[in-house]
Amino acid sequence: MDEEEKVFLRYLMFTVPHATVLAGALLGVLLVLKVRPEVAAGIFSLVYGTILMILAAVVKDHFSKSPLYKIFLSITLFLVGGGVLILLNVR
Repeated sequence: MDEEEKVFLRYLMFTVPHATVLAGALLGVLLVLKVRPEVAAGIFSLVYGTILMILAAVVKDHFSKSPLYKIFLSITLFLVGGGVLILLNVR
């Protein structure tokens, strides 16, 4: 693992937990407000993926060629897409 990948992993270690707590708090609030669990899960996935995508966009110039960055970006796109699909399929 080269130095660039180590720096990217450190960046993720310090930023992703904060995004997770924020999105989890939103999920908790939605469930306390008695929003249907399917809708709450869709909103959670959409918001969490969007926050992670913003984190990926911040460091795009530095890490865009890294395979770890591409994996991280694909995970964020999967979360956003999953959230949209969940919300579209809720009746």
